[in-house]
Amino acid sequence: MNRAEFIGCILGTPIFVQMIQQNPTSEILMGRGSPDLVGESYSLTRAAATAFEQMKAQALQDGISLEVVSSYRSFADQLRIWNRKYEKFKQEGLQGKAIIDAITEYSTLPGTSRHHWGTEVDLIDAAPPKEGDVLLTEKFYAGGPYEKLRLWLEENAHAFGFIKPYTSDPNRKGFAYEPWHYSYAPESIPFLKAFLKIPLEKFGSHAELRGQQHLSLNYLQTYLNDYVLGIAEELR
Repeated sequence: MNRAEFIGCILGTPIFVQMIQQNPTSEILMGRGSPDLVGESYSLTRAAATAFEQMKAQALQDGISLEVVSSYRSFADQLRIWNRKYEKFKQEGLQGKAIIDAITEYSTLPGTSRHHWGTEVDLIDAAPPKEGDVLLTEKFYAGGPYEKLRLWLEENAHAFGFIKPYTSDPNRKGFAYEPWHYSYAPESIPFLKAFLKIPLEKFGSHAELRGQQHLSLNYLQTYLNDYVLGIAEELR
């Protein structure tokens, strides 16, 4: 079964039907609501958490100890990340739109993060010693501590409903490649469809958001097309 066929199968499961009936609000999708999340070392929707625990158990049998570095993030969490990076790049000498471009290499505009949905996980292998920033691409390649993890996820994650959004496809636009980021497709696919119905005016206008003067409606439309939709085809 290829990935396209797999997605077609999981979209017919009871979990998917139950999720559709929940019909998340725009506030939930933008990280401002109070979603029903579970987990001790992470925060995910109930369906995503169940699937993750099944994947974690299988990985452990195969000699890999999955650890979640990041899962759900609220709007406030993403706002802190955005503003911190804005100040950092400004102090380094960048100005105007160049700061926005630097931030959005890896970080999303608050309110637009997939991590707001409770369907996303950033993963590492808990076994190797942690040194510095663990979410670096080189650590997932060429004998790095998480190379075995990357190969296992690429081979097995789809069987549990998890798909990598930000692939290494050179034709993909938007955020940089993230070998550590996986999305629970049975929920994130319909969540994205609901998210795309939110008016652009709702983004980029928070009083505490740094650099919002550069976030025109034209920019936000481009950001939506290139970044929010700059993901693996299986997740669109």
